[in-house]
Amino acid sequence: MLFFVQVKSIAQSPSGIKLKDYRPKSIYKIPITKISKAKFPVIDMHSHTYATHDADLAQWVKTMDASGIEKTIIMTQFTGYKFDSVYAKYSKYGDRFEVWCGFDYTGYPNPGWVNHAVQELERCFKVGAKGVGELGDKGLGEVNSEPTPGYGLHVDDVLLKPLFEKCAALRMPVNIHVAEPYWMYQPMDSTNDGLMNAYAWQVDLTKQGILNHAQLIKTLENVVSNNPKTTFIACHLANCEYDLEILGAMFRKYSNLYADLGARFGETAPIPRYMNAFCERYQDRLLYGTDMGFDPAMYATTFRILETTDEHFYEIELFGYHWPLYGFGLKDSVLKKIYSGNARKILHP
Repeated sequence: MLFFVQVKSIAQSPSGIKLKDYRPKSIYKIPITKISKAKFPVIDMHSHTYATHDADLAQWVKTMDASGIEKTIIMTQFTGYKFDSVYAKYSKYGDRFEVWCGFDYTGYPNPGWVNHAVQELERCFKVGAKGVGELGDKGLGEVNSEPTPGYGLHVDDVLLKPLFEKCAALRMPVNIHVAEPYWMYQPMDSTNDGLMNAYAWQVDLTKQGILNHAQLIKTLENVVSNNPKTTFIACHLANCEYDLEILGAMFRKYSNLYADLGARFGETAPIPRYMNAFCERYQDRLLYGTDMGFDPAMYATTFRILETTDEHFYEIELFGYHWPLYGFGLKDSVLKKIYSGNARKILHP
């Protein structure tokens, strides 16, 4: 779950500046497109419980109206009373939000724990859960769900199959986060392309039992392959933005796999022509998502990247990277699918 706050940068002398404080400003006199509202209706398939007070939630809905966000998927990762509490708060706004639950790993690895987990999933569904997510494994197992994390339990573990089968029966899509951006696994030195974010979020591969990037992607492929009736969403482009052919190959093999763009606009905007071609080819599998709070400027930046061909602009405070960004310039037919068309195919009626 990511939430960014913009901070005003201060000019500094290069003699003492640190790379983390580098804040370039574009000198190019080129077109700048101002977008405050998406070109077509949007379903945000990746968000969280950012609004903790009623006033914040009311403001979020106003921002959604102004930005063209028709519906937002709230992935709580919760079960039990915590899920019920969040559902009660967000369901007051009817169809504007969908609230998804997690898996309850209470009792794992003792025999019979999964029976309880399936029962809790059914209970959350009856309360109002329309999907499951964001399940999360950054190497040590399914640690995102509350109240009990599933350390050592990876998504392709056979023990989880009854839960995924129940999701299929209930038509509950499953959002899965595996791994992290690739440079978080690379050496933290001057050759690391994403050093500033990588250093803050680096993955410690020396931890006992931790899976590396390729191993985690394999767990994702395994669970998608082993559960063909369940709809899966690989969030953050499966953290394969460094080599999207990995994700593309899975798209071609598995019709039950989708991916959201959430919190990976900064990673993909430096490669606009490639992203245009990728979105064109896999336009039926990609979903709009944010995972970055609910500030109007955040939404506007994502729209600018998807809709325009603007060049060489910076959003360092939003994304944390010092490189310039470029718009994908997606055509209308592709935008409509990514913004909401694909989401409508998989959301619970």
